[in-house]
Amino acid sequence: MRWISLEKSRENEILKILSVALRRIFSSEIYDYNKLQEIRLRMNEPLIVIYDNREYFVTEKGKRTTECKKAYMVAPADIRETLEYISNYSLYAYEDEIRQGFITIQGGHRVGLAGKVILESGMIKSVRHISFINIRLSHQVKGCCKKVLPYIINGNETFHTLIISPPRCGKTTLLRDMIRMLSDGFPGFKGNTIGVVDERSEIGACYKGVPQNDIGIRTDILDCCPKSYGMLMLIRSMSPQIIAVDEIGSRDDIDAIYSVINCGCKLIATVHGNSIDDIRNRPGLRKLVDERIFERYIVLSNRKRTGEIRTIFDDRGSVLFMAEDERLTSAYENEAAVAELS
Repeated sequence: MRWISLEKSRENEILKILSVALRRIFSSEIYDYNKLQEIRLRMNEPLIVIYDNREYFVTEKGKRTTECKKAYMVAPADIRETLEYISNYSLYAYEDEIRQGFITIQGGHRVGLAGKVILESGMIKSVRHISFINIRLSHQVKGCCKKVLPYIINGNETFHTLIISPPRCGKTTLLRDMIRMLSDGFPGFKGNTIGVVDERSEIGACYKGVPQNDIGIRTDILDCCPKSYGMLMLIRSMSPQIIAVDEIGSRDDIDAIYSVINCGCKLIATVHGNSIDDIRNRPGLRKLVDERIFERYIVLSNRKRTGEIRTIFDDRGSVLFMAEDERLTSAYENEAAVAELS
């Protein structure tokens, strides 16, 4: 019953921000909102959803189809009305969020926006004539990290861990659940104080400063804060045992990571990529790998399902875990990655 009520709540949170026409479309067909991942609105273009990891067009009757010609065409009125509902009829009040390209709504769902960018002194002042909206539904999968926990725990501490994942493979979902469990604690592991820098409001999915996702009882969060600033701010102000961040990569991020390590904090981070080789091809990240800053590497895929654990390596390149099909189909690739690390 709780699962049903959560799905119904998610449905209500999404429907109430859609235009009247779109609301009618999504209400006319049964959708499992636990499988609905994205709703993409582009002015005068077909209505598209990502549902159960597949892209579909949506008809005027709300049915999913792979035929573009049957799709409902998103009208300018749909974009205008949806923006009004998202912003409570006051886009101006959301200028700070719009400058970053998204607004987080109740339930932690993230609404991406695109249009004409207005610059002032070389900085983004605002976005006008918004014609593109991407509604990404927030999904929390509790317990999805249980498989990896034994590999990242060192007594009552954690190893410095990097999650490597292609887009839409569940890296943020996995990171969020790791934060929750390491914060709350569990038999054999006392909960740690965790500082989260949530630059794009995807981990905690804060709405008016309150996390909409369960990120644990010992977790402090800096929402919409650049990672490079946030990591240092948390160290100075909140005395975390673990710092968690999503999608590292910039030179400033790398510099801040060294500060975290030198302060004695443990680090859990994610990065886009398909393998350790991908990471080594990026100058800043290559340095982290070569210097063995990270003690654990978790590589994800969606070959069978979103968030599938493909391989887990230690800092020397030893394979600690490998999915069964990975042993059969990707042995050569993994051996090459291990050789690069060794």
